[in-house]
Amino acid sequence: MRPVRTTRFGSGVVGVVAAAVLATTFAIPASATESKTVTDTRGDHRATQEAIDAVVEGGVPGVVAEAQQGRDTWFGHAGTADLNTGAPGRAEDRYRAGSITKTFVATVMLQLEAEGKLSLDDTVDHWLPGLVRGNGHDGTHITLRQILNHTSGIYSYTEDEGFKRREFSTDFLRNRYDTWTPRQIVELAMTHRPDFAPGDRWQYSDTNYILAGMVIQKATGHTYAHEIERRILRPLHMDSTTLPGTESRMPRPSGRAYSKLTGTLGGPGEPGSVTYDVTDLNPSLAGAAGEIVSTSRDLNRFHRALLSGKLLKPRQLKEMTTTVPVGAGTNVSYGLGLMKLKSPCGDLWGHSGGIQGSVSNSLVTANGEHALSFNFNGDWGGSYDRIVEAEFCDK
Repeated sequence: MRPVRTTRFGSGVVGVVAAAVLATTFAIPASATESKTVTDTRGDHRATQEAIDAVVEGGVPGVVAEAQQGRDTWFGHAGTADLNTGAPGRAEDRYRAGSITKTFVATVMLQLEAEGKLSLDDTVDHWLPGLVRGNGHDGTHITLRQILNHTSGIYSYTEDEGFKRREFSTDFLRNRYDTWTPRQIVELAMTHRPDFAPGDRWQYSDTNYILAGMVIQKATGHTYAHEIERRILRPLHMDSTTLPGTESRMPRPSGRAYSKLTGTLGGPGEPGSVTYDVTDLNPSLAGAAGEIVSTSRDLNRFHRALLSGKLLKPRQLKEMTTTVPVGAGTNVSYGLGLMKLKSPCGDLWGHSGGIQGSVSNSLVTANGEHALSFNFNGDWGGSYDRIVEAEFCDK
């Protein structure tokens, strides 16, 4: 649900895109419906398989990965999806994809802009009067664009020490089924001072997307989850993707998810430290900032459709892919719910995501032709740089 590590490619954000908007009908590219699946490691994917093997050798319980290029789909896995049974990960396994949710939320916001139902220059206070107020926060000076590209300065509730202790330490084990409302989350953020004045710089804040979800509901009369399902999931036939709300159990098929519960999301723990099964949790703690459950195949389908211009009109896609720098020393910049990664073999677009027990990444080339999505079922350790480079650059 938030940035957790800096890599050679850039900052991994957890928590670290020319037709009319269509709500119920959608022509999926032939490559998405007539693909063949390759399950061996011959050719271009051998290096990708070796890279995910290395992540498991480094201590992550299991990895699943799927790449799609043209009409071909490749699936790779390493380790186990379940430490009790030793079962391997499967292509159809669902997992919590964390902050990749943000790209779906931003896509809906941009569709609403294209329909004239809101403007990115609207203030947060225009839609949510009086909510972003206190300790220096002022929603009358923060625009919807700034919450989508993380230049709002709004404090991220996931940085609150009490929240981290409650959700990322062993206290999680007794709080895992508790419900958080969006208003509770924003009110928690408002007990802190903003990180900077709106527009002054970039800093990732999960609170931004909690607010974005609330704006969607105000503008449409429906929850952000309803709008994502209506506008994206159904048209793209993303049948394995859900926004579970307060449902704590994972839909089947799925593996298990594991954490060290160190008090920090992604904390590695001490050598030999206890590994906890954190699969079941009430995802309202993440909401519009990170609740989505999906598969690698569905995420690839979404990002290919987005970057090839099937979900947004040209002006909105340009807005989404207009980026701001995230800081010195990285090759990452951030658009509207979408990251641009300058890799050694060209620009890649997508998002990463993390939630208790799960770290995911989904990337696609600028033309939407080649996509890769993968998941680690442990939230500690494991760099994904080598996987990304192997898939997109090792040709």
